[in-house]
Amino acid sequence: MFDAMIGRIIGSTNNHSDLMDQLRPDLSRESLGVGPDFPGIAPNPLMSSDARARNAELRTGALALGVLVDWREVNSNPRVALMFDVETADGISFRGIADEGLTITELTRLAPGQTMPVRYRPAVMDHYVALARDADPAQVQQLSDEIARRKRT
Repeated sequence: MFDAMIGRIIGSTNNHSDLMDQLRPDLSRESLGVGPDFPGIAPNPLMSSDARARNAELRTGALALGVLVDWREVNSNPRVALMFDVETADGISFRGIADEGLTITELTRLAPGQTMPVRYRPAVMDHYVALARDADPAQVQQLSDEIARRKRT
């Protein structure tokens, strides 16, 4: 009922991604640089069972390296959508979007071009990634060396 009411108010379908695209064009698929397979940024990931399940899966996902392209504030918590150009150990490259809550200190340290470890779900490949805050620095270095070696050959 709520979806139908919101749909009537703003002329949208019952699709939450369409709603977010209209309310926050800066968080649209086009603005984030991803294709139509990207499910979109959840208005409130704590209220979305899909977002909670996705975030739990990402915490145990495969390690990759992401080069920060840009970010958008989603709210003032600060919750941000981070856009990465991601490179995996398997040589796959894609635009990854991380929906993260950061501290003010972390937010002020963001700079395009930074390389950060991220986790993704190889079986899903829906553009979602998460910061790999728990990644072992030795494992991150090994991945970085492997990617650099592949680029040289």
